[in-house]
Amino acid sequence: MKFIREIVIPVIIGLLLAFGLKSFVLSPVRVDGPSMEPNLTNNERVWMFKQAQIKHLSVVVFDAHGADPEAAPGTDYVKRVIGLPGDTVSFVNDRLYVNDKVVDQSFISNREATAGTGNRNWTLQTLAKQYGWGKHVTVVPKGEYFVLGDHRSVSNDGRYWGFVKKSKIAGVVKVPFWTGTKTQRANVNGLGYE
Repeated sequence: MKFIREIVIPVIIGLLLAFGLKSFVLSPVRVDGPSMEPNLTNNERVWMFKQAQIKHLSVVVFDAHGADPEAAPGTDYVKRVIGLPGDTVSFVNDRLYVNDKVVDQSFISNREATAGTGNRNWTLQTLAKQYGWGKHVTVVPKGEYFVLGDHRSVSNDGRYWGFVKKSKIAGVVKVPFWTGTKTQRANVNGLGYE
């Protein structure tokens, strides 16, 4: 009995706590590819908080199957939230706008911010028409988000396939203190706003 009370029960409790944390609170995530450079790098290990609030500029993990038509089942993407439900999003003269206000993108270089899409000026409506993912799209739909990678020239993101449903978002990424630089951590952990 003493063995069960002192060894087995604490091990079972520890396993249940670990399972509960991973299932409902946080879990480790590995970044795959260069689309979030310079703030997240290929093979970097980060944490995903499942109950964190999704804000503008939050970095999220989501199930890409069904959002990106080319994503296989079980494929997760890591991207930055640009537009929340009801937002207008546009890119004009090398500046990103949300609800007609310029978004500070000092977390990436000008080249990373302006590359991709082949068109330096776009709105949700022109992207939807150009890439065939919607008609008469002027705002981010209710219950959905518009996401971009930080390294726009290599990122396969919402510009090409549209929006991500809230139900597909697994959680918000946070970089632990032992990885990346102070600037990289701040660019992922500290930029979210309502």
